[in-house]
Amino acid sequence: MTLPDTPLLDTIRGPADLRSLGFEELEKLATEIRHLIVATVTRNGGHLGSNLGIVELTLALHRVYRSPHDAILFDTGHQAYPHKLLTGRRRQFATLRLPDGMSGYPSRAESEHDWIENSHASTALSYSHGLAAAFRAEGDDRQVVAVVGDGSLTGGMALEGLNNIGHSDADVTIILNDNGRSYAPTISKLSESLIKLRTTNVYERGQGVARSIAESIPWVADLVSRGIDATEVAIRHMVEPPQIFEQLGIRYFGPFNGHDLPELERILQNVRAMSGPTVVHVITQKGRGYAPAENDPIKAMHDLSSIKEGSYTSAFADHLLTLAGRHPDLVAITAAMPDSTGVLPFQNRFPDRVFDVGIAEQHAVAMATGMAMGGLRPVVAIYSTFLTRALDQINLDTALHGCPVIFCLDRAGITGDDGASHHGILDLVLLSKIPGMTIFAPSSYEELPVMLDTALEITTGPSAIRWPKTAPLRASIGEVGSGLSARRVREGSAVCLIGVGKMLEAVCEAADLLELEGVSCTVWDPRVVKPLDPVMISDAARHGLVVTAEDGLRAGGIGQAIRDQVDGAGSARVVTVGLPTAHLPHGKIEELLARYRMDASGIVSAVKEHLQAAVL
Repeated sequence: MTLPDTPLLDTIRGPADLRSLGFEELEKLATEIRHLIVATVTRNGGHLGSNLGIVELTLALHRVYRSPHDAILFDTGHQAYPHKLLTGRRRQFATLRLPDGMSGYPSRAESEHDWIENSHASTALSYSHGLAAAFRAEGDDRQVVAVVGDGSLTGGMALEGLNNIGHSDADVTIILNDNGRSYAPTISKLSESLIKLRTTNVYERGQGVARSIAESIPWVADLVSRGIDATEVAIRHMVEPPQIFEQLGIRYFGPFNGHDLPELERILQNVRAMSGPTVVHVITQKGRGYAPAENDPIKAMHDLSSIKEGSYTSAFADHLLTLAGRHPDLVAITAAMPDSTGVLPFQNRFPDRVFDVGIAEQHAVAMATGMAMGGLRPVVAIYSTFLTRALDQINLDTALHGCPVIFCLDRAGITGDDGASHHGILDLVLLSKIPGMTIFAPSSYEELPVMLDTALEITTGPSAIRWPKTAPLRASIGEVGSGLSARRVREGSAVCLIGVGKMLEAVCEAADLLELEGVSCTVWDPRVVKPLDPVMISDAARHGLVVTAEDGLRAGGIGQAIRDQVDGAGSARVVTVGLPTAHLPHGKIEELLARYRMDASGIVSAVKEHLQAAVL
């Protein structure tokens, strides 16, 4: 990709600056935007393919609509980088995803052009319905536009929003940014229908014929215009089953080339003049203009992450494949992320035993419950932050029925640069309150396969294995536990330190530092945080001070559960180290742990403070 000679992008201070540009200048601007996105994401990380594919569409939207007077919402928000660049944030873009820098998602704190802060998919239609209702109640002429893409329409909440938007005749324009993908190629019957439409020009030609008739015979315009809707429906019936949109009361237009700026503007100008709900279906190419992304068949460089050898995810992926060969009843479920969650090798070898439900976490959990009822052993592979969307199903579908579904939670705890929406800091608090739930927290690469084996032996209820994004410790055979038992790492007398999962490493470092100052420490790796090992609890209670550390919320977390049990077993004081109940910012993982005093230094300080308080 070649950088243009003149930095036209530097002259764009807001959407109004776009309206004086000609289409040749806009094409030049599109190239500059793509070049900057590639350079910045390569350096800082972030989402690449989706943003490269939406450049022309974003330019057209900001030329036709009047943001922020008109509300333009992106679903999901990871496709909003061009929007950020066109709304006065060019200079800050170099700080994308850096500590205290620009968010990788829309941010109300950054700009009045960002109405919502969304990274979890399938929400914008509901926001749009609410905004349209508010504008209508106030007699306001503001327009509401929801840009729905990257598989967001596969989520159940999006379909609920469509249903209500159509029923209420809300003034919402829905831009269906169809690149055929979410993280991986999008899976759904609706997606199949859209693909069929994308691969035929019969419908578009038919629309053109109908319009030509109306334009060429003006004296029968009223008669013809009344027949155009019926003609368009008939054409679609020839190439496709009746469209879900029009069945829900939403006018459908398209598909159109999402990289043809003049065409996009013409369509959007026409739609802007209409009232009521409309869908404008545009076809875009994820990763457009950047050859490595265009040639990536797995996820079109959705981001620059990959499963690294020696990571927790690779340990899961390798052992899942091994278990699949031993257990023919083992199946895996993913919510549009087979690659990122480690399911792809299993899918490649046993395609009939992997179920990608799209961005539909609630359905994934209830479906897994049905599979377990029928005798299969389902493994739900999902990021921690996305699992919490299906808490009701975990509680009242899976757990209430005592079904042995195994939840494998990647990206648990602080995840870093993606920010508040992606930190997996709720799972320990929430899942520990589910009756019958068993929760594993591996502290090393070697522990994860052992825990997966143990989870398969549990047949009376659900289990969860949660692991972080950070690189795992490596353990020898003697440093790996078994079953539901905790593992004592070292024995001391004054203080007992308990490190949940990845926090074992920080706890061990803290113990080394305390030993240098004459404080004798016992260290436990709980391994299983629900149910807690009574042997560990009894041993902890013999110490004067117990300090727990977990990569999750402090209030209601595992530390508090340990304190409750230790209080009943002895007189030890229990101090819990964990995260505050807050939406944490984005930043480097280790820097955030240090900020919240959850590194070795912070744990040492907590121990000293309470030892000094006891002396006083």
